[in-house]
Amino acid sequence: MKTVTLIVPCYNEKDVLPMFYREVSAVLEKCTDYAFTFLFVNDGSRDTTLLILRSLAEMDTRVKYISLSRNFGKESAMLAGMKYARTDYVGILDADLQHSPELIPDMLAALDSGFDIAAARRVDRSGESKIKSAFSRGFYKVINKLSDVDIAEGAQDYRMMKRKVVEAILSMPEYNRFSKGIFSWVGFKTKWFEHVNRERAAGTTKWSFRKLSHYALDGIIGFSTAPLKFSLYVGVLASVCGFLYALYTIIKTLIIGTDVPGYPSIISAIFIFGGLILVCLGVIGEYISRIYLEVKKRPVFIIDETNIQTDEIKE
Repeated sequence: MKTVTLIVPCYNEKDVLPMFYREVSAVLEKCTDYAFTFLFVNDGSRDTTLLILRSLAEMDTRVKYISLSRNFGKESAMLAGMKYARTDYVGILDADLQHSPELIPDMLAALDSGFDIAAARRVDRSGESKIKSAFSRGFYKVINKLSDVDIAEGAQDYRMMKRKVVEAILSMPEYNRFSKGIFSWVGFKTKWFEHVNRERAAGTTKWSFRKLSHYALDGIIGFSTAPLKFSLYVGVLASVCGFLYALYTIIKTLIIGTDVPGYPSIISAIFIFGGLILVCLGVIGEYISRIYLEVKKRPVFIIDETNIQTDEIKE
């Protein structure tokens, strides 16, 4: 009998956790060929999420939990879960029930048939704002053109993975993590499942437009050096334009003489090229800031409480 761990990142999910546990448990009852473990990762929730997890753990021995010392973000929560998971298969799904548990049996069957990863890909964005949908589609187009990895449009964190895939992901100890890119970068044979997101069973989304923008920026910078090349191209273009303008000025002066100095054009040029310089410095600064965070070697997460034995932790 193969063993399976379901990693469930949680942040202020007190309203939905009981429903999640009941619905997923009902699905798992049909998968009699597997031994399941729930691994909830409490990512610094400020509500009673931890109390509910303790209660579930007392009621069901399959329920394990990790409580982080503060909110480190979903990326850190997923990493914590993967470090603790020691089973043959490892899955990741959200606690809000937008990831349909009904896909779990088919995903496990895909792994049994020879695939290394079974992942969900969102194909319908109904109910989402047009601006957010356009931003999301544009992000996938940009990152796939700029980076060496190919991230499927609508790819989600919802997936099942074999042990070797998890080990490959854990071998990448980077501090600034963009899991969608990491999942694609490690490779392996993947089967995609088209998935339509459900409405949240309860509570509100934790992903604001600002957080999504930062997340997209992390992905582009983490898996592409193209923005740095952009600074070089802008510098070269500005130099060529400056040279051509100087040549034009010399020729014009030789032919028709000197014009009255144009202050508006000078001020405009200062603002344009000053802005370009600041943009290039900003791009370089984003990379330097991530290098700074990496070299400090701070832990990606800190554990406050868990009901897992210490000898089960993968260092």
